[in-house]
Amino acid sequence: MEEMFTNKVSESGIISLNLEEYYPKDDIALFDMKDYLFMGLILKEKDFRENLKMLDLSIYTDKVVAVTCSADAVIPMWAYMLVSSNLQPVARDVVFGTMEEVKNTLLLKNIAQLPVNDYEGKRVVIKGCGEIPVGEAAYLQATQLLRPVAKSIMYGEPCSTVPIYKKK
Repeated sequence: MEEMFTNKVSESGIISLNLEEYYPKDDIALFDMKDYLFMGLILKEKDFRENLKMLDLSIYTDKVVAVTCSADAVIPMWAYMLVSSNLQPVARDVVFGTMEEVKNTLLLKNIAQLPVNDYEGKRVVIKGCGEIPVGEAAYLQATQLLRPVAKSIMYGEPCSTVPIYKKK
């Protein structure tokens, strides 16, 4: 006699959402203000402007540029604006922060595009424990986007979940 196994997970109608799929795949280039400071600490306006004029923009073409300063220096706001103005014609995007901060910013921007209507009245599991650390902010944002539309939200894997929200 043959035993029939049923896949209760697939029959449950649970939709799995993997936030890793929203992790940015963009090429990110780093622009460190420290490299354009006198002795790595002081911004001299004339020298700074000259260095920006001589900047090889080809390394930033079609890339997201993370603009940061790894030195403990006081950088006037206009200097960041000047960098952005110089990079903007060639870069796909110019974002303030370290590489990791910019990846997180892009991840949240991608999650914001989540087609929430696809999850209307559905049971959703937001996948956890992946290979790419997407961070707490991504889970917070996904929950905020889905809560108004989803029937329920869970965390984990479809076979083992932690309940987060259930519409009453």
